[in-house]
Amino acid sequence: MSPRFGLTRRALMVAALAPLVLAGCGSKESVWPDRPGPKVVVSFAPLYCFAVNVAGDDAVVKNMMGATGPHDFQPTDTDARLVRHANLFFINGLELDTAKAEALKKGSGNTNLQIVGLGDRIPESCLKKGVCYHMLKPGETHDHGWDPHVWLGPDQAIVMVEAIRDELKKADPPHADGYDRRAAEYVAKLRKLKSDGLDVLKDKADRKIVTQHESLGYFAAAFNLEVIGVVQQKPGSEPTRSELNELVKKCVENHARLLAVEPQFSPQAADTIVKELRQHGVPDAATVEIDPLETCRPDELDAGWYERKMRANLEALARAMK
Repeated sequence: MSPRFGLTRRALMVAALAPLVLAGCGSKESVWPDRPGPKVVVSFAPLYCFAVNVAGDDAVVKNMMGATGPHDFQPTDTDARLVRHANLFFINGLELDTAKAEALKKGSGNTNLQIVGLGDRIPESCLKKGVCYHMLKPGETHDHGWDPHVWLGPDQAIVMVEAIRDELKKADPPHADGYDRRAAEYVAKLRKLKSDGLDVLKDKADRKIVTQHESLGYFAAAFNLEVIGVVQQKPGSEPTRSELNELVKKCVENHARLLAVEPQFSPQAADTIVKELRQHGVPDAATVEIDPLETCRPDELDAGWYERKMRANLEALARAMK
């Protein structure tokens, strides 16, 4: 992405969000408890889990996105009020949610808000190339340079947790020991998550998979899988007939029988591919639901949500693999 394009995109975003954010800032409704400690906003559910496990009782953490994920999230006045009085705004970064976070900050007038792109703290050697899509304009393709779905890799998640720890320690030095201790405890859980996942899949031969969209690169790398193709080049947009044919051919050539579908999108195209694979000599072709953790029901979100969802993904994959 060129710097000029990025600047123009951010300017458009600020202009689009300013009326909403300023309207929300006029409300006297308090969305933060009257207690000491940093007030932390996170952009979406996995980051909430990372932050709340480090924060403990020393900081207040609130999640912004719920049923709508970071690819096509549109802010509301509630989001504006959160940003207005927050101290830290932890986002994924890598251009996934960066422009909207910067626009919310500017429109809110909260010049003291610190936006921290957690994915931007990950070394480039641990990142993958990738493209993503946003609802800034219909049909727009945004080339990040890097695949932004870093939260699905336990190793990358650990870097993000450690970045949260460091920022909370800087914002709240008297409670630094607590942040250090809780971060270490959560990192240990993430390492065990990866170890358990590798163990549950260690005897499986089905290492090549097709994904719904380009979301599982880090997940696949962590658990020794290979993504050979995607069903939807743009999330939510069904493939063309020629794209379907090419994907069926690639699956046959690579002996790939599993297609990972996401609960956020229709499995129709993947089901079509499975039927055609069975007609092309792959009788055991099947789909398996893998949640990329981009959306979350608010009533389900707690400190253990990320671990539960990741383990559920691994268990579903283990059941489907041979």
